[in-house]
Amino acid sequence: MKFRSGLLLGTAFLAGLAVGPGALRLAGSGDFPGAALAREISHDNSAETVRLLTLLGTVMDVVKAEYVRPVSDKELINNALDGMVGNLDPHSSYMTAAQFHDMQTEISGKFGGLGLQVQGESGHVRVVSPIDGTPAARAGIQPGDFITMVDHKSIDDLTLDQAVRRMRGDPGTKISLTIVRPKTGKTLTFDMTREIVHVQIVKSALYGSTGYIRLTEFDDDLESAMHAAFDKLKAQAAKAPGGKLTGIILDLRSNPGGKLDQAIAVSDDFIKDGEIVSIRGRHAENNQRWDAKGTDITNGLPIVVLTNGGSASASEIVAGALKDHHRAIILGEKTFGKGSVQTLIPIGDQGAVRLTTARYYTPSGRSIQGLGITPDIPVAETKDDDAYGYREADLSHILTNIGGNRTNETPRTDIPPIAKSIPKMPDASWPAFDATKPATDFQLQQAIKVINAMAGLSNPAPATTPATEVKAAAPTTPKPPEAHH
Repeated sequence: MKFRSGLLLGTAFLAGLAVGPGALRLAGSGDFPGAALAREISHDNSAETVRLLTLLGTVMDVVKAEYVRPVSDKELINNALDGMVGNLDPHSSYMTAAQFHDMQTEISGKFGGLGLQVQGESGHVRVVSPIDGTPAARAGIQPGDFITMVDHKSIDDLTLDQAVRRMRGDPGTKISLTIVRPKTGKTLTFDMTREIVHVQIVKSALYGSTGYIRLTEFDDDLESAMHAAFDKLKAQAAKAPGGKLTGIILDLRSNPGGKLDQAIAVSDDFIKDGEIVSIRGRHAENNQRWDAKGTDITNGLPIVVLTNGGSASASEIVAGALKDHHRAIILGEKTFGKGSVQTLIPIGDQGAVRLTTARYYTPSGRSIQGLGITPDIPVAETKDDDAYGYREADLSHILTNIGGNRTNETPRTDIPPIAKSIPKMPDASWPAFDATKPATDFQLQQAIKVINAMAGLSNPAPATTPATEVKAAAPTTPKPPEAHH
């Protein structure tokens, strides 16, 4: 089977009309036709398999006969399928026909809701990240928050999909979310209004002669939008003192992933040659490697990549490739650690299976599954504990880390001397972070210092230029939002 036609990368679930989490997207243009897939699957008819299937039927009969309320075969079988696939690992799942239809028809990159990225964890709904500029972000909901109530009604007995559906609603309607914040133990309630959320997948700004590019998720149009942002920055820098860009900051913080082809394309824009990433699955014929094609749109400018615990999957592919090739300095916090690839497999008209089919490996041959990417210059976002108190390694029944390069990483010798003077976290006098005020972004300000040092420039006062947003072109065909695990 050729799994590469439907590869998914990401961490969580995007609730199209209400909330949204990790960027789990189709990475290719083709899906698996059900009939073609069926031709390649041979069923196990061993005596043990027959015995277990008989047991399944017997249990169904007992439940249908004795459960406190009548239940249908469809409900029981869907529950069995949920458990069969969902308990394999945190990123595999079965979708009913209705769930698959919702995923196919909801608008990607523009949806009505709150702008939350959420993930199921041990039967609870946890916030991966609020999307920039959305009701959830403006309200102050934070990564790691647990959502416990929607409109003052508990969601503890709901599946992730059911909870997400409860958060959906028409733009302009009111909603109240109650959360528990693990860092403080406090219970907080946020009253918000649903709205059409326009996801800005690329944002840019010019700080002195340093270009800043933020990637929020690896959507279909990401690489082209990033390239446009870079060209715009070059034009802006040409009119500024000095007349040219002297470095690039690539911000991957809280970017939960997305499409494999976009991660490869972004990496290829900065790496001239060599491996970008490889995937290895159960079947050797599905293994694949992608190499750079001899271009670097920056012509060798210094690059600093910003990461945190919300940088996952496709983000980790880019950060890992740039780090292994010594093409960029990674500054910030350790990444999420999702090193697996999912394939979306439609099952006729009965729904679809989103199945983990491969692990991916950085150019040095390392799997970051459960480990993440360690920054070259560790810098905390705040003086408090890590905002991302959980990562892939903290999820239930995660995929094991096997098959990669197990040797210790060779210490880099190209880290600029200024790294020794970069604080590990802001001191007590540092102002509270305000997304509209770059001078309050501690990690960004340290990245500017590093870039200036690499370019041989002095470090001025903290940059305060407001970001210039660059939108990707609207897709010409509907794309599915993030799939769910």
